[in-house]
Amino acid sequence: MHFEVEFLPVGDASRAGDAIIIRYESPYGYRIMVVDGGTDDSGAAIVAHIRAFYGADSIVSDIVSTHPDTDHSCGLRTVLKELPVERLWVHGLWHHAADLVPLFEDGRWTEAGLAKAIKGAYPVIAELMDLAAAQGTAIHEPFTGAAIGPFTVLSPNRVTYQHLVPQFRKTPDPDTELLKARGIWLGAPKGVVAALEALFGSLTSWVPESWWGERLKEGGVTAAENESSVVMVADFGTSMVLLTADAGVNALTWAADAAPQLGIDLSRIEMIQIPHHGSRRNVSPSVLDRLVGPVVAPGQGFHKIAVVSAPKDDSSHPRKMVLNAFTRRGAGVQKTQGIRFRFHSGGMPFRANENVPPPLAFFDQVEDYG
Repeated sequence: MHFEVEFLPVGDASRAGDAIIIRYESPYGYRIMVVDGGTDDSGAAIVAHIRAFYGADSIVSDIVSTHPDTDHSCGLRTVLKELPVERLWVHGLWHHAADLVPLFEDGRWTEAGLAKAIKGAYPVIAELMDLAAAQGTAIHEPFTGAAIGPFTVLSPNRVTYQHLVPQFRKTPDPDTELLKARGIWLGAPKGVVAALEALFGSLTSWVPESWWGERLKEGGVTAAENESSVVMVADFGTSMVLLTADAGVNALTWAADAAPQLGIDLSRIEMIQIPHHGSRRNVSPSVLDRLVGPVVAPGQGFHKIAVVSAPKDDSSHPRKMVLNAFTRRGAGVQKTQGIRFRFHSGGMPFRANENVPPPLAFFDQVEDYG
């Protein structure tokens, strides 16, 4: 199956995000997918790109909004306004209100009241769903096992997702003890992760790192919204692609656990998205061993590609220790930071002035944890 997966550059400085366009061959002709839309500016760039390279009358088969963070969802509004879209895949947070009521600390919540409060806290997601409904676009929720074109969703499953929503920054306070008892408590109060990332992102000291002396730690903690990210894998026949959005260690572990149950061999992956713009809180050595493979000897070359979406002029992301972690596992690292990156089969059209840089070299100095 001929295909192309293209990462568009998103943002600058601390304004990150993802905007990914996929075109693939099907029995009914070429199909177009959009996975996340970055900022509003990114949405306009997605529309312009599709019209320029795929035709002014292009139809988008599927849009996937991986999680509710605005740096991933805002631009999708423009896509829905400007292009016909067959299906929108998005988690409708407030649609789960009946199951969510018992998971919040305040026992006075009613289903209707909770649904209204959550919907009001996520206006961009609400607008995406309203825009889809207005143009007759079908709306689906991307849970484990869902088929989206050539992709299969690995994570999250519905029950896990429902236990994550009360831990989101914008939802009411959760019943912490109940979530702990059910084994789906992430272990960090709301807002703490974001505050730590902001603090340590501006306080960087450097330490040496060797090929066999990995400094990346286990136990990274990221926000619940990130752990709700859609992790999905595509099988294009000759190549497999894994997209991770802002998934953390928990979501990546759930994905790795789900893959064999769905008959998916992750060892066949040829391209993997580095999650959350290269944050060290989202990956660990053990989860990368499962998704990318074990550490290989220096000089063995690359058996897959790892792509990270990071904003231009961001000195904190991607983290060099994270890039090293992928490199030492045989994944040649590419980053956007102001440029487009396209991974494709040989059957896709040649692009004028397309230049693929060599993979990043191994860094002998990385950021300390502080």
